[in-house]
Amino acid sequence: MGALVLNDVCFAYEDDLDVRRRKRKGQQPEELVLKHLDLTVEDGEFLCLVGHSGCGKTTLLRTLAGLQEPTAGTITIDGTPLNGPGLDRSVVFQNYSLFPWMTALRNVEFGVRQASQELGRGLTKAQITEVSQSYLARVNMTKAADLHPYQLSGGMQQRVAIARALAMDTEILLFDEPFGALDVKTRRELQALMNELWMEADQDKRKTAVFVTHDIDEALLLADRIVFMSDGRFQADIRVDAPRPRDPDEFLHRPAVRLIQDELLELFYRAVETTKDQADRERVYDGGSTL
Repeated sequence: MGALVLNDVCFAYEDDLDVRRRKRKGQQPEELVLKHLDLTVEDGEFLCLVGHSGCGKTTLLRTLAGLQEPTAGTITIDGTPLNGPGLDRSVVFQNYSLFPWMTALRNVEFGVRQASQELGRGLTKAQITEVSQSYLARVNMTKAADLHPYQLSGGMQQRVAIARALAMDTEILLFDEPFGALDVKTRRELQALMNELWMEADQDKRKTAVFVTHDIDEALLLADRIVFMSDGRFQADIRVDAPRPRDPDEFLHRPAVRLIQDELLELFYRAVETTKDQADRERVYDGGSTL
């Protein structure tokens, strides 16, 4: 169970006093970062959210994680309103987010222990360690179990972060450009790992995932569906009907896949030009206002 539904979701960065004042008057905020978003992510679906920097992708993911509240609209998980952070969701950030004073194994155990306590699973200490070790093995990090984050490369740290997210066994997985800071070789390895881990689960047991990226090829390799975002709005919704695993050397050169690449590139260029035009107009206005 992990269906995620957004209904007319808006978000603006305002101070609390301004938010309360506008709500009393029934007004919308002046500067919306997220603009009337409607979206359904089905249970077990892997959705990639694609767009240029500053389009609202990370803001949306933080809202889905419960780290900030929508200014307007609703978000529900299986019909239950989202209310702050919760252990029905786990998040993997670009900066790894590991506790530096804990070993790789202890980092994973921490997530498993929190989930067990909050969700009433009642796992023993031995069971928590067993689950954590099994997930480190799945991401090929068994030999690094006793190492601290500073002793690990960026790719290795991200493997640990993925192991922790999966080991928590949450309904929904949220990824905020988790491979964006890695070199091409490591990124390809982790993309293949994500596909492999996704395919391990039976169809009816797969987690719901929202994966933020600006990399078109990465989205094509991972997604069941790609949603393109620009200026705080959803501009396109594209289904990727292809079985996994997807070999990048073959899959990305298929004619049908090249058509999707071209469509997404066109959306990128259009969004960048629109942003540039808006910036030019603002510069003209600002210049005029000083006369």
